[in-house]
Order: sequence, then structure tokens, then C-alpha cells
Amino acid sequence: MRYRRLGAHGPEVSAISMGRGAQPVRFGDPLEDEFNAAIARALDLGINLFDTSDAYWGARHEILLGRALKKRRNRVLIASKFGNIDLPDGSKGTNGRPEYVFQCCDASLQRLGTDVIDFYYLHRVDPGVPIEDTIGAMGDLVRQGKVRWVGLCEAGVKTLERAHREYPVTALQTEYSLWAREVEQEILPACEALGVGYVAYAPLGRGLLTGNIRRVDDLPEGDRRRKHPRFQPENLARNVELVKQLEAVARRVDATPAQIALAWLLAQRDFIVTIPGTNRAANVELNAAAAELDLPAGARAELDAIFAVGAGAGTRYAPHLLKGMGL
Repeated sequence: MRYRRLGAHGPEVSAISMGRGAQPVRFGDPLEDEFNAAIARALDLGINLFDTSDAYWGARHEILLGRALKKRRNRVLIASKFGNIDLPDGSKGTNGRPEYVFQCCDASLQRLGTDVIDFYYLHRVDPGVPIEDTIGAMGDLVRQGKVRWVGLCEAGVKTLERAHREYPVTALQTEYSLWAREVEQEILPACEALGVGYVAYAPLGRGLLTGNIRRVDDLPEGDRRRKHPRFQPENLARNVELVKQLEAVARRVDATPAQIALAWLLAQRDFIVTIPGTNRAANVELNAAAAELDLPAGARAELDAIFAVGAGAGTRYAPHLLKGMGL
């Protein structure tokens, strides 16, 4: 495994780290054993950063992750998030009020079974609360010893700059992949200028770039990706044609499409870390191997052309959700 410093003053983390798998795990289900095996294999391979949120699987992900890491907690870094909430009517909302910051952190610490969260992110910016107030409260958590470093998720450049002036932001986490490259225009340059590390979530396009999804029916019933614009039938058909070209590049490099997609990401900036999510040990092994893959310059250029900004069909979230994020 290769390691990178996350942020100008942050720790060294595995270039390929680990996010949440797409398939929810319930306590006691057979899939819980697979989840635990995937975490154990990640540790064996040198992965040391594990990402979660109080919003994942109704907060079950924090509990499951905390259990899986308990015996080797001193070897790993845990990142969690708050502020992305479900409203009573079923719609999404945000909460960045300072008192809520403290409440959420205490609850996450208890679920994770730890006395400190290494990276604590504001999961979604609350437009009703000045970002200085939210990040200031997060800084208080650092001073209290409950958090080591703070970060933002899905924040624009102006918000990032304002937050960073109030309290040093160690990392920004947003979606980035061959399929979703918009961050290259302003976000990545801003992170570089500020010394903020970048964590790319959904680096495999929510599974699209693995080559395993050809039709909507390839997604399980009830899978939330069925509602994503890029997986709507007409959009998916266009996106699959791009993936076929990715597969051709992968065959020439003797790697899987997912490994090519991850290696391409890591080659973009030396401060980028990826967090592909999976609940299966075999996928962890494949993902981790991508950290050692050095893409030939010709392959990188070919991928840049195939997946030029705007080449993919469908936005990464429904329009009303993007508007709510200020994106």
C-alpha cells in the first residue's frame, strides 16, 4: 500500500482507503460476517483510514465499523460525519447548529466505541447557519480532545475558504471519478492552494466504472442507485458505452476497469485519497492493488479524452438535491 499525507498538517493515510459499501448490513445478517471479513482484509493490506457517517444505514454503519475495528483501533484512523439529516416528511435536510455539532459527536463516539474521532466532517453545509459557527464548534471538539482533525463534505470553494479562515480544514470530501470530474475546475486548485487534503468518494461512479452494471436490472430491488439520474435507462445506456471504452484500456494495461479508474484518480494530484466502498474482501483486495498501479501516460491521456467533463449522461444527484447543496 502507498500512503499520502492528507492535508498540509494531517496524518499519512492509505492512498486507497475504505468507504461504506452500497448494500446495507443489518445486525446479525449473514452479510455482517462478510462486512467484518472485508474490514479485516483491509487492515491486513495496510488500509488505515475508514470512513463512516451517522447518516449511513440509520447509524448502523458506525456501530458495525466500531465493532470491526475495536481490537485494532490503535492502528487505524476513523472518519465520521454529521449534519445530513432526514426530515419528518422523508426529504433531506441539514443541521450545522453548534449545539447539534456537540450532540452528534458525542453520539458518534458512543456508537463507534472510541474516545476520539480522527476526522470529523460536516456532511452537508447548512445554508441557514454561518459556516464559521459550525466549523468553530468543530474546532472546539478538537480542543476538547474528542476530534483530531476537521473536514467538510460537498462544500463549494467560497464556503471552504471561509471555513478555513475560521479554523484549519484538514480535508474536503466530495464525489470525484472519471465519470464526475467537475471538481477539477475550481475545487482541486482551491484545496491545493489552501493545503487541504482531498478525499474522493464514489471513485468508481457508484459502481458504474466497475463494468458490472449494464442495465437497471443489474441493481438489486430497492437499491438507492435506481433513483440516481446516471442510472436511469437512457442515461445508463450512454454511460455504459463510455465504460466499454474504459474496459478496452483496462485490457491493454492488464488490470480491471475499477483498478484503472482508481489509479487514474490517484494520478491527478498527490494530495488525493480515495475511499471506494465495499462489503466484500475480494473487492478490497482488487481496490488496494490499484494503489501500486502506475498508469502509462498514453492510457491517462486516452481516459481524459473518453471521460471529458460532460461526457457522462445524467447529473450525479437529482437537481433539487444539488440545489440544496449549493452546487
